[in-house]
Amino acid sequence: MGLSFSEQGERSFQAILQKYPADKKKAALIPTLCLAQKEWGHLSPEAMEYVAGRLDVAPSEVQNTATFYTMLLKEPVGRYHVQVCTNLSCFLRGSDELMHHCEKKLGIHHGETTADGLFTLNHVECLASCGTAPMMQVNDDYFENLTPERVDELIEGWRKTARSDAP
Repeated sequence: MGLSFSEQGERSFQAILQKYPADKKKAALIPTLCLAQKEWGHLSPEAMEYVAGRLDVAPSEVQNTATFYTMLLKEPVGRYHVQVCTNLSCFLRGSDELMHHCEKKLGIHHGETTADGLFTLNHVECLASCGTAPMMQVNDDYFENLTPERVDELIEGWRKTARSDAP
């Protein structure tokens, strides 16, 4: 049996469809991809096929859309997806040092995931928080005006949370 949305996911999908004319289901593509990512953690080829079928859209169009938007993940990521902004404002305020600090602290480099699956680290283009640089996004949350010490506190907090969640 292939992929299908959970009961809650299906309700969310139906709510998304209600926002668009019935003959314009393609307009729901990005919100549906976001929903699929929330359901399954990333957009595998099977997930993209499923979305294509649900929206009556060509699979290639779904793949093209998923590939274009960097916030749509095509590969699995860790529980904490750490994205350090390295665009101009952040760079001028020390994001390169912050990225190196994260690499050292986590023991991984850009595009890698820690062996325990807890952290994935990426450098990314502008996250539109130039006035509070340097910054990073972790999952859906922004962390701004960062220092290496603050990054250490955040990482240790996430590790502590993960340990307390462990069975």
